[in-house]
Amino acid sequence: MSTADSAGRPARSSNPARRSDSGALRRVADSGQSTRPVPTGREAAPARPAAAAAGGSAAPRPASSRRVRLTVSRVDPWSAMKISFLLSVALGIALVVATVVLWTVLDAMGVFDQVNGVIGQVIQDQGSKFDILDFIGFTRVVSLSIVIAVIDVILITAIATLSAFLYNVSSALVGGVQLTLTDD
Repeated sequence: MSTADSAGRPARSSNPARRSDSGALRRVADSGQSTRPVPTGREAAPARPAAAAAGGSAAPRPASSRRVRLTVSRVDPWSAMKISFLLSVALGIALVVATVVLWTVLDAMGVFDQVNGVIGQVIQDQGSKFDILDFIGFTRVVSLSIVIAVIDVILITAIATLSAFLYNVSSALVGGVQLTLTDD
């Protein structure tokens, strides 16, 4: 048992206890008083009305939405690359599926046969028959859409990663994008 315990007062510590999460609150040890959290700088407690502070009853405040102002100071390039890769792969798959559906619908509507008929009337060459499907056949169109989708995946991923690096550099110069979020 220490001398402070026997005298009925709390022991005084040379290091005040601190919260480990960003140091928002710290504990202050004074002789004769218990330790309590004290707000630091930014997290000052809102002022209470005088009647509530004096122990009287005060009307409760109406519920209002909380507004928080945040700054996006850095974007992790690795996470930007992963997200952009996944989204661009999904976009590439959607491009290929849309191409297949569009080609199938156009073929079912007979558009290619009508184009063949119109071009055949314009050319008026009886020796050889023109067929547009030689140029825009199903396998050729799907292969081209797959190549375009792969190129888009590579380009979108590279552009998003480069954009994250450029944002970090410009954010270091001007402070980043400020957002105001509300709790509705």
